[in-house]
Amino acid sequence: MTLTPFPELKIRDVHEQDRPRERLIRQGAQSLSNQELLAILLRTGTKEDSVLALANRILMNFEKLHALRDATIEEMTSIKGVGEVKAVQILAAIELGRRLAQKEINERFTIRSPDDAAHFLMPEMSSLQQEHFVVLFLNTKNQVLHKKTIFIGSLNASIVHPREIFREAVKRSAASIICAHNHPSGVPTPSPEDIDVTTRLMEAGLIIGIDLIDHIIIGDHQFISMKEKGYF
Repeated sequence: MTLTPFPELKIRDVHEQDRPRERLIRQGAQSLSNQELLAILLRTGTKEDSVLALANRILMNFEKLHALRDATIEEMTSIKGVGEVKAVQILAAIELGRRLAQKEINERFTIRSPDDAAHFLMPEMSSLQQEHFVVLFLNTKNQVLHKKTIFIGSLNASIVHPREIFREAVKRSAASIICAHNHPSGVPTPSPEDIDVTTRLMEAGLIIGIDLIDHIIIGDHQFISMKEKGYF
């Protein structure tokens, strides 16, 4: 017995009130699925595919939604049905969202807990494909004075040297620092190297008089506070 596939749903087959654009107007953007939001950006489909089907194809081309933020124009246009104009529309919208998110968290953000530090860093760091070691430099009110990426690559105590970090801390007149790095695997469990680096930084901070408040390890939208876990 041969099964006949269901016919593909065209946007014109969707009741007008249930179409993405109309639903956004009535219910707000937060009520729409990722596919529907992307369909609005695309505006039209192709001769073969509806705009909803094209949006779904784009989402399926990337392993996770946040992988879209690093998509290139070449990757987008390699997807069937996505020309340069549609690719540019999508990438422009992604960049605008990135800038809005960054502006929101960069306005003298105050860190009162590991959750605050993770909230500040996670939008940028949770989707990175390589390990990034980042330091937040704080004033006496625990407000972020500056954020700097110190190193990119596999974490190693001989590479992440306290000298580089505390030189920057003195330059910024920082009262304390929070270190963070990501695990591209998505699992934030500390490695022996993570523990070694943290110990060295804590000891150096005690000598210099600039406290290491925490070392945050960021995974796939989850994190571990090494301070909370008792590593120092």
